[in-house]
Amino acid sequence: MEIIPRGNGFQIEGESAKVDFALDFFKKLEANYQERPDRDFTDSFDFAYILKDAGKELRKKKVWETDTDRTMPWKPSEKILTTYRGKHIYPRTRNQETYFRSFQDNLITFALGPAGTGKTFLSVATACRFLQSGTIDKIILTRPAVEAGENLGFLPGDLNQKVDPYLRPVYDALGECIGAEKTQEYIALTKIEIAPVAFMRGRTLSNAFIILDEAQNCTLAQLKMIMTRLGRNSRMCISGDSTQIDLDHGRSGLEKVVTLFKNTDQIGMVFFGKEDITRHPLVEVIVRKFEEL
Repeated sequence: MEIIPRGNGFQIEGESAKVDFALDFFKKLEANYQERPDRDFTDSFDFAYILKDAGKELRKKKVWETDTDRTMPWKPSEKILTTYRGKHIYPRTRNQETYFRSFQDNLITFALGPAGTGKTFLSVATACRFLQSGTIDKIILTRPAVEAGENLGFLPGDLNQKVDPYLRPVYDALGECIGAEKTQEYIALTKIEIAPVAFMRGRTLSNAFIILDEAQNCTLAQLKMIMTRLGRNSRMCISGDSTQIDLDHGRSGLEKVVTLFKNTDQIGMVFFGKEDITRHPLVEVIVRKFEEL
């Protein structure tokens, strides 16, 4: 099948069944755009995702089916948050929407997948939504202080200055959602707490949204310690990428814990793929190339 540009339109040539399928897809794409709650914020990623999603469904069915058998392209059903700049944040893929729903339906949500799939940002956005609505009283953001062979003792400055580099991604996400000034205000009021994993020991975290980022760099003991901090009226997100482990081989506990708690009530599992990468399109290519090594 071939698509040939013709001024403001295009011409489709090829086998009759494939041309019918393409025409049907473009009609549904137009309807999808008209109905999308996020249509004022869509870009080339959203249309490319719909096209890849349709191709995936087609490969599963392995046949060109009738119009009545084809479902409408995916679109987000609900806004997650309006940022301090007035930008509306919506899920951009099926898995991102599943992720957002899991926070509402489960007490603990695990998210595994490659860089750029929105694991950190969407969890922070959802936590800000819960805080603003009064569902929770505080957000607790934590990460293991393990990066490329360094540790806190080798970094200059006091404890806060040592911790900052490890937690910069969550600061960035907070800044995008509620702004730097509101972030600092909430930190001063202890409505937002940011600390390394080691600082969680011995605590009960109630009325909170707890986000453990970069969980692939946690040991089994650390993950057990964090999960058992969960208090009443709290939600917990544990996210990581098993291809970016900075611990010695075999020390990461993330995949073991995910296997252990599969099919457990009130614990959700979301597995992101390369198709969920919403950063620059080149990031998906980079991830694919590294998987070939």
